[in-house]
Amino acid sequence: MQEGHETGYLMKRLFAAIDVGSYELCMKIFELGGKNGLKEIDCVRHRIDIGNDTFHTGKISGDKMDELCEILKGFRRCMETYRAHDYLAFGTSALRETANIGAVLDQIERRTGISVSVLSNSEQRFLEYKGAALKSSFDKYIQHGTAFLDIGGGSSQITLFDLGHLVTTVNVHIGTLRIRTKLFDMEPVYTDYETIISEMVDNELDYFRELYLRDLKVENVIIIDDYMSAIMESYGKRPEGHLSAREYKSIMKALSVKAPYQIAAKLNIPEDNAALLLPSAILVDEILNMTGAKDLYLPGVSLSDGIAYDYADRKKYIRPLHDFNDDILSSASNIAAKYGSFDIITSKLTDASIIIYDAMKKHHGMGSRERMLLHIASILRNVGKYVSLSFPAETSYSIIKDSEIMGISHKERIMIASVVKNSYPNNLDNDAFDNNEYEIQDRITVIKLTAILRVATGLAKNVHKTMSNITASVKDKELVIKVMARDSMLLEKGLFSERTDTFEEVFGIKPKLIVLKNKI
Repeated sequence: MQEGHETGYLMKRLFAAIDVGSYELCMKIFELGGKNGLKEIDCVRHRIDIGNDTFHTGKISGDKMDELCEILKGFRRCMETYRAHDYLAFGTSALRETANIGAVLDQIERRTGISVSVLSNSEQRFLEYKGAALKSSFDKYIQHGTAFLDIGGGSSQITLFDLGHLVTTVNVHIGTLRIRTKLFDMEPVYTDYETIISEMVDNELDYFRELYLRDLKVENVIIIDDYMSAIMESYGKRPEGHLSAREYKSIMKALSVKAPYQIAAKLNIPEDNAALLLPSAILVDEILNMTGAKDLYLPGVSLSDGIAYDYADRKKYIRPLHDFNDDILSSASNIAAKYGSFDIITSKLTDASIIIYDAMKKHHGMGSRERMLLHIASILRNVGKYVSLSFPAETSYSIIKDSEIMGISHKERIMIASVVKNSYPNNLDNDAFDNNEYEIQDRITVIKLTAILRVATGLAKNVHKTMSNITASVKDKELVIKVMARDSMLLEKGLFSERTDTFEEVFGIKPKLIVLKNKI
């Protein structure tokens, strides 16, 4: 990519963001570069209910597969018309729950020329959250207690923010298409819809209410949903998707007595959309009742916006105002806190790991993403001790593998779990993944991060030790680590050599610990 010499901005380029959703396919064309950085110029949508197949049978029928491929071929022609050579296409819950997903993705690419990847739930929600952060009001809202509600077809994500930081995030197994599918099986009359949906939602949210809402006062609810925008367009009076809870409840009262066809007529939307809007609307109403929030904000963005935002960020077309890496680390820290392992040793271990990683930058050949994975591994290394002091490596691996970390893919989660497991003494497993599932480069990354974490753990052994001013530098085939301490750190020195063999083998550099006595 080239920069414009006069403006200093990256040259303009067109990019397509494709969302293969449970109930709809959406493609947005964006202009990247120039003064705006990121600008939507077109949006194409096609309704296709692949979620109904996968949620019922675990497979996509042949007819739906043909329809899906025809729509994607149309997207391809549209991209060619715009000359949008760069694109990303992602599938969400409907594809995630497809049993034969490998064959499905291969067939899609062969028949359409479009390569579709499947997002894990945490990746999907993180991208949608990034899309919302495009709006100017986002950072203002999350300075105070805010519930970020991302409503999907198969499930919904509730993320709590306060003081500008992520507090916790939870996935609940309620989504518009899943609720509609259950209603179809039950065949209720429309007057019973609100009662039945409210009970479904309330049952799922009981756990969330008891566990996460005791200590946080929620003032605002931010909503990401494909269908709620119709309410804002018909009833919203304030700019940028703002609506008070009182106004919303008044709207809900009016809509709850109407059949889907009447709601469709009132909001000027297709009847199929009205059938999906009602579960979303009731879920929002339940969240308002539960939290006592006074204001709603619907930024009107979708997964496609988040895909484009993330791409533009990685390619340096835009300069984000919000620190998303901080949210990823907060998500990991919340898991550590739940298992009682976010303490001073964790803090020491994290500092030491990152300092060593940065000192070795020219020698390990890894980048900022791998640095993030190491940071998370450092935070979560001791979570298994909460369950078992006898087998902390194995229990830590299981906990991390099965815990959702916002913005981290399933593959990356397995990598982090493997790094943690292998960082324990006598536990190095060269076959870091089961069934040769991942590429050799991933295995090498795991071994490199493991080597670094092993050395760092040698510096953070005792909660009572006062250790500060850690520095690290590479000199003459040695990684010289200097620390300030009040004692001579005899235990750490004695055990240090046990943790350096892997490091020396992987990098060809021998770690050396120097303790400088702190007289204060």
